[in-house]
Amino acid sequence: MVDRRLLEGLGITATEETAYRALLRNGPSSLAVLAAEAAVSAAALRRTVPRLEDLGLVTRLVGRPLRLIATPPQVAVDALVARRQEEIAHSRMAAALLAVETAERTGPQPEELLEVITGQAAVARRFLQIERGAAKEMLVLVHPPYAIDVSHDLEEEQRATRRRAATRAIYGPRAFEHPGLFEHTRRAIADGEQARLGHVPVKLAIADGATAILPLVSDQDRAIESALVVHPSALLDALVGLFEVLWRAATPLRPPHAAGSPSPREPDTWPGEHDADVLALLAAGMQDDAIARQLGVSLRTVQRRVRRLCEHLGARTRFQAGLSAARHNLLDD
Repeated sequence: MVDRRLLEGLGITATEETAYRALLRNGPSSLAVLAAEAAVSAAALRRTVPRLEDLGLVTRLVGRPLRLIATPPQVAVDALVARRQEEIAHSRMAAALLAVETAERTGPQPEELLEVITGQAAVARRFLQIERGAAKEMLVLVHPPYAIDVSHDLEEEQRATRRRAATRAIYGPRAFEHPGLFEHTRRAIADGEQARLGHVPVKLAIADGATAILPLVSDQDRAIESALVVHPSALLDALVGLFEVLWRAATPLRPPHAAGSPSPREPDTWPGEHDADVLALLAAGMQDDAIARQLGVSLRTVQRRVRRLCEHLGARTRFQAGLSAARHNLLDD
């Protein structure tokens, strides 16, 4: 069998892909030779041949014994992609027709307004489904724990390519305790996310004002083990209203400077770029050791910067420094 599946997304099974790739490597082959190369039984391979022909991956050669030749990948894969796109188009049309049938009823039943999702993996899948389906705007209240590793570079790149909606996010005081989340947030802001720091009473995501997902239980230790999905209803209206109230009260996070680009601040202007990062994390209520982890610097460096910031702002405590920075718009761009 092949170590890495390449055609799974096109509906090709592992056995079918193994046989096809073995035929590509070997060239025209009999069933006996191909079975040995693909490490499958001749009987299993014989049962697979009609399916391979239907997919357009192989062609029979004239003569006996039966010999097969592989269709060039550029031709075969393009044809499979076209077929899959046609199937997707038909499925979308079917979904539209089903939606019309549903709309013909008097309205949604009470039990259809709420979904209960159980299991972390199921919660993560449902969140991604809601996020990918957003066409206009995602509203997010960010608070740990997280069902998805949002700081994973590859996964985040894949999610960014799928996302088509604008995003407004409020990060709570504990949001940046997760390693690497501050850097993730900086990248998201650079990609157009509007981010603010503020009070986050509950994890929440709302897509297009039409679907919301939030934890089912208030216990933080079990917050990602189950979730409640809310469809258009008075409850959903209340959740949207809650987000807007929190958004108005939250403090904007300034966008980061692009790597290699000159800072918009003059070299001798205070606060500098790194000072502003520390101010943002101070305003989020983070301790010095957590700030050091997020910025990738030593604890002593952070403590030195915090002392300097307090002196510049005339603040006696870290908390006062964060409040003063917000009051003087030092967290804005």
